[in-house]
Amino acid sequence: MKRRDFLKFSASTALALAALDMDKKGGFFKAATSYAKETGSLPGSLGAKEVPSVCEMCFWRCPIVGKVKGGRLVKIEGNPKSPANGTRVCARGNSGVQLVYDPDRLKYPLKRMGERGEGKWAKISWDEALDEVAHNMDKVRKKYGPHALAYFDHGASAEFTREIFKALGTENYSSEPAFFQCVGPVAIAYLNTMGFVVSGTRQYIDMANAKAILLVASHIGENVHVSHVREFIEGLSKGAKLVVVDPRFSAAANKADIYLPIRPGTDTALLLAWINYVIQHGLYEKEFVERNCIGFDKVRAAVKDYTLEWAAKICDLDVKDIEAAIKLLAENRPHVAVHPGRHSTWYGTGDVERHHALSILASIFGAVGQKGGIYFPTPVKKAHAHCAACSEEHEIEEPDVSLRDNFPFVEPLPGTPTGAIIEATLTGKPYPIRLWGINGVNIIQTIPDPYKTMEAIKKLDFIYCEEMLPGETAIWSDIVLPSATYLERYDALYAYDGLTPYLTVRQPVIDPPFEVKTPYWIAKELAKRLGLKCFTCENEREFIEEELKELGNSLEKLNQKGGLITIKPNPYRSPDKLEMPTESGKILLYVEDYEDEDLDPVPRFVPTPAPPKGYARLIYGRVPVHTFSRTMNNLWLHNEWPENHAWINDQVAKKIGIKDGDEIVLENQDGRRSNPVKAKVTPGIRPDCIYLPHGFGSKSKHLTKAYGKGASDQFLITKTVTDPFMGSTSKRTNFVRILKGEKALEIPELRPVPKEIPRFELKRA
Repeated sequence: MKRRDFLKFSASTALALAALDMDKKGGFFKAATSYAKETGSLPGSLGAKEVPSVCEMCFWRCPIVGKVKGGRLVKIEGNPKSPANGTRVCARGNSGVQLVYDPDRLKYPLKRMGERGEGKWAKISWDEALDEVAHNMDKVRKKYGPHALAYFDHGASAEFTREIFKALGTENYSSEPAFFQCVGPVAIAYLNTMGFVVSGTRQYIDMANAKAILLVASHIGENVHVSHVREFIEGLSKGAKLVVVDPRFSAAANKADIYLPIRPGTDTALLLAWINYVIQHGLYEKEFVERNCIGFDKVRAAVKDYTLEWAAKICDLDVKDIEAAIKLLAENRPHVAVHPGRHSTWYGTGDVERHHALSILASIFGAVGQKGGIYFPTPVKKAHAHCAACSEEHEIEEPDVSLRDNFPFVEPLPGTPTGAIIEATLTGKPYPIRLWGINGVNIIQTIPDPYKTMEAIKKLDFIYCEEMLPGETAIWSDIVLPSATYLERYDALYAYDGLTPYLTVRQPVIDPPFEVKTPYWIAKELAKRLGLKCFTCENEREFIEEELKELGNSLEKLNQKGGLITIKPNPYRSPDKLEMPTESGKILLYVEDYEDEDLDPVPRFVPTPAPPKGYARLIYGRVPVHTFSRTMNNLWLHNEWPENHAWINDQVAKKIGIKDGDEIVLENQDGRRSNPVKAKVTPGIRPDCIYLPHGFGSKSKHLTKAYGKGASDQFLITKTVTDPFMGSTSKRTNFVRILKGEKALEIPELRPVPKEIPRFELKRA
């Protein structure tokens, strides 16, 4: 034992013994229990009050404890009761303190005074703000019909106002744009093959017990979802082999036994060749497939021409490497974590097929319901508080032509594709959309082609938002409603159904400051003005108590237990007793429902166009201390990572005279230019790609720390392709070249494109 470790061990042991001694005397725990009953929280270090809650610095929702002293939040830690993250929080979770006390924070309701996008406002009262929102919603609904209303929302607190839009009769609510900008294709693929959403907010993949792990452009370690990263690290620490497929040498690739720097847009080709190789060489779990899968013979026939040699050429990989990778995975079946992925809106056409292929590979390995493979979520009983919704059932009025009609598999997903809402707003077809409400999502920095989004906003009669910070959404809104942070409000009970299931609750650590109101209060007041019978709870605490009462619990009891109740997990199934939540009870390798809609029942490779001459494909990802554009103005996080850099292949940089740290501008195929950004010259990216971390380059001058820092990848994504299954929009179908000064530097083609892959054609001069 190292001296430093010994000292840490000795100190913690001494503290533990002291606590036990106090407990024997009836002091420490007796006092703690008394304090909990009196205050609803636990006593913390240095006299701080500790309040258990749930983080929302990203969507992962780790249980936390907020420490309050003198009425001020001073620290955030992980909840020691949590079996998923324990006392750990990431940098973002820790920095929630700076979200609360951000000097740029919205403090009171605002009304637009200048043009949309200028960010000029006047302070108004809550009555004025809500009256104006309700008046315009009622006016637009009566003039154009209910479907002229649209709502873009994200996060638990946005669900209250979503109920209002649904009660008014519109189908045009996005219910988490993440489905249509991120997770939709993977959700649809697994829902139709395995009967449940293997990858949504959670990814039900048991990396902690895997003997081998496959990641296809999954940036674990850079997106930093604490429990997910812990499971990944645990699996590697136990000796799990790792295969990473990614055009960029990511943090995960740095841990790989085999790293495959694939040509972007060819992942499905590699997967189909692997499936064929596994079948032809008998490297699949025959009994599992015979007992639990439907359509194996059709898959065998469909993939027979996809060879490793063909894939090596298409994917620009060494055939020996891809053979070694699939052998490594197959040797460790069925304890293989074929990660389903999460962010999946890459190329539009082919996105669902790519994840369908991943599900087939996992299935023929028998890695479903087994340790180290895909596992089943443990049902966590949750009660519904009727007083926190609309008391009457409001049927959504079916329009003559629905924006969902063109997408046969959108039905399981909530709401309407965001791209379809924006297109209808712009064109007025098939009907006009004249009012938008926004809550919890930066529509300018999230939805592809922000220029199109801004043009659509100009056509609206009215737009309003609930926001915490004056970002892009706020500066484009007519009315801005200042909303409480996750540390200042209640949200509905939260159930974690992963490997370590539990039930917990988000509750206020401190009171909302200034004139800030909670989302529930805002929704209740708005519903009242619209004459809707919604939200009959007196306050947020009442609906939490109603939910807990149905479970035989209360907020006081929950807090006495540390704010969290653990539940016995049930993630695995015996292969001979596997019952999938599909109609047949089996895994559908061949999806007949796709065939019925003239879509591919077995995945096939459809190439996405390669970059035009002189350009590279724009790809993007995350940095571990930021959550998209949401955290760029956070003092602590901004200090750690104030701006992004553009990754450029070192050989390309040498040929065009770019050095590490040079200031450059990126210009896309449509002539749209980025802010100046520094070059990161590295061998860790393919020569046909340029990589930008996402979320930087804020356009709002009111965000004094984030404004103009770095380059926005989103403002370079102006060419999109729509997914035919569920209407998501692509984000990796854009190309950029480099400008230094005003001189355009054409990117040399160091990796020739095979004739099987078409080239994107430039349409501008």
